[in-house]
Amino acid sequence: MADTVASIVAAHWAGAATPEETVARSYARIRALGDPAVFITLRPEADALAEARALAAAGPEGRPLYGVPVAVKDNIDDAGLPTTAACPAFAYTPTRDSTAVARLRAAGAIVVGKTNLDQFATGLVGVRSPYGIPKNAIKPELVPGGSSSGSAVAVANGLVPLALGTDTAGSGRIPAGLNNIVGLKPSLGLVSTFGVVPACRTLDCVSVFALTVDDAWTALSVMAGPDASDPYSRSRPLGAPGALPQAKLGVPKPGQRLFFGDRAFEAAYAAALERLARLGCTIVEIDIEPFYETARLLYEGPWLAERALAAGKLLASDPDAIHPVTREITLGGLRPTAMDAFSAFYKLEELRRVADLTFRQVDALALPTAPTAYTVQQVLADPIQLNSRLGSYTNFVNLLDMCGLALPASFTDAGVPFGITLLAPGGDDARLAEIGRVFHVDTGLSLGATGAPQPPLSALPKRAASGEVAVAVIGAHLSGLPLNGELRALGGRLLEEAETAPHYRLYALPGTTPPKPGLLRVADGQGASIALEIWALPVAGFGRFVEGVPPPLSIGSLALADGRVVKGFLVEAAAIAGARDISSFGGWRAFLAQGEARA
Repeated sequence: MADTVASIVAAHWAGAATPEETVARSYARIRALGDPAVFITLRPEADALAEARALAAAGPEGRPLYGVPVAVKDNIDDAGLPTTAACPAFAYTPTRDSTAVARLRAAGAIVVGKTNLDQFATGLVGVRSPYGIPKNAIKPELVPGGSSSGSAVAVANGLVPLALGTDTAGSGRIPAGLNNIVGLKPSLGLVSTFGVVPACRTLDCVSVFALTVDDAWTALSVMAGPDASDPYSRSRPLGAPGALPQAKLGVPKPGQRLFFGDRAFEAAYAAALERLARLGCTIVEIDIEPFYETARLLYEGPWLAERALAAGKLLASDPDAIHPVTREITLGGLRPTAMDAFSAFYKLEELRRVADLTFRQVDALALPTAPTAYTVQQVLADPIQLNSRLGSYTNFVNLLDMCGLALPASFTDAGVPFGITLLAPGGDDARLAEIGRVFHVDTGLSLGATGAPQPPLSALPKRAASGEVAVAVIGAHLSGLPLNGELRALGGRLLEEAETAPHYRLYALPGTTPPKPGLLRVADGQGASIALEIWALPVAGFGRFVEGVPPPLSIGSLALADGRVVKGFLVEAAAIAGARDISSFGGWRAFLAQGEARA
C-alpha cells in the first residue's frame, strides 16, 4: 500500500523509519517510474537527504509533516530551484520560498522537486508543455489532466504522498479526478499566493494533492493564514473537520447533467449520489444553469486579460517561445475593452446573487469532477474544445469564491477513474472535509495507481504495528457499513474479527443517523459476548478519530473474549434509557441482517 502522510509521520515518530530513509525511498521510486515528464527540475538527492538528516537532528516536535517528501508545481517558488511555469524563456531562480512552501518546510516537509504543468497554468489537460506529457497514472493513454499534471501524477504513482498545485479554473481538481486521488481547492485567500506565478491573480489558489482527505487537510492547516506579502490573502477561519454532518447536497436536474455522451460516467455519477444518500446526505436537485453561465465568463470574458499579464513581456518580445495553444488563448486576452470588463463584472455580480440563493437551499454541491475523460490523441487533435468540456463543472468555482474537494468515486468497466467534487461557499472548507473523508472510497483507501484491494482477512497481520493503535468497532464503522470510510480515510487497516468478553450489553440507540449501537459494560454474569472488528490506526489518525466521536459514545477499554484489552466504543449508561437491548443478536451486523435497525 502506498505511503500516506499520516503513516509516514507515525513511522518517523515511532522510530520505524527516518526522514532520510523516507526521502531516499521517494527518489528510488522516481527513478523506477522512469517518466521524465513528471518533474521539470528534480532537486539533487544529496541536498534533500542532507535536509532530512538536519530535520531528524532537530526532532519532530511541532512538525505535523515531519519528514514528508513533497513535490511542488513549477509555477510556485522554491528557493534555489528554477521556476519555469513550463516556459524555458520565462525561467528564473527565486532566492526566497513562496509562502506556501515556506510553511510546509516549517512543518517538516522536504521538497524533492518541481513538477510539470500546462504552460503558465493555462489548461486542464496536461499536454501543453515543452517538457513533455506526464503519463496518466491509471491509464497512460488518457490525458493526465492539467494544469497541475506533474503534481497529480507524482502523488498517484506514490512518488510523494503530497504535492502542491494551483487552481484557477479546475487545475487542482481535474488532475485529481483523472488520476484517482484527492484534490483540495481551498477558499480564495485562505492560502497565500505570494511566490506563485499568476494565471488570474484575483482567482488563483494554491491547491493540494494527496491520497486521503485528512492528509490534504493537514497540509491545508499548515499553509492557511493571512500573509502580509499577499494583498489577496484573507483571514478566514479554517475550523476543523468533525463528524459527518447531515448535509443537503445540490445536484443538477437530470436534463442539465453534462457528460458529452459518456454513459459510463453518467452511470458512475448516479451511483456516487446513491452512496452519498446511504451515508445520510440529502440529495436536492437544483437549477445549475447559472453556474454554467458563470463558467462561460471565465474564458469568454475579460479574465483572459489577467492571463495575458503574466506572459505579457514574452507575448511582445518572443511570442514563439510560448506554446501555440497557450499563445492562442492568451492573445485573446488582449482584445476585451474596459467596457467589456465592467459589463462582465456586472454580470458576475448578478450570478453571485443567484448562487447565494442556491446555497440557502443546500449546504454544498456534489458534481462530477469531469464530465468525461479524453485520450492524449483526442486532445491534441482538438485542444481547445475538449479542454473546455473538461471544465464544465470547475470553471465557475473561483469566480464565485467557492471551495472544493475532489474525491475518487469509482472506476468504469473500461478502467477509467471517475470522481466527484464537493463544492461549498468560501469558508466552508471544513464542512467539505467532513463529508469527503467519509465518502472517500468506503470500500478501501483510494491510493492512485499504487493502491490495492484489501487482502483476505486470513492474510492480514493480527497485531498493530509500531506507530499504530488497535481500536475495536462494533457498529456503523464495521466493514461495508456507512461510517467505515472514516477509518480508511485515516489510514486504518483491518486486523481481525473478534468478540468481547461476556461482560457487555448491546443497545440500538434511538434517533441516530446512520443507525448506531451502544455497548455498555455490565456486572459479571449479566452480559453477553458481542461481535466486533479490530482496526489498526496510525497514532495521528487515532487522535483525529477519537476527537470526532460524538456523545453519548466514547472510546474506552474493551475486554476481549481471549483476555486481551483494546481501545473501543462504549456508551454512557444514561443514553440507553428507552433503547432496545439487542444483545441476543450477538452483534450489530446480525441485527441489521434481520432488517430490524431503526434510526
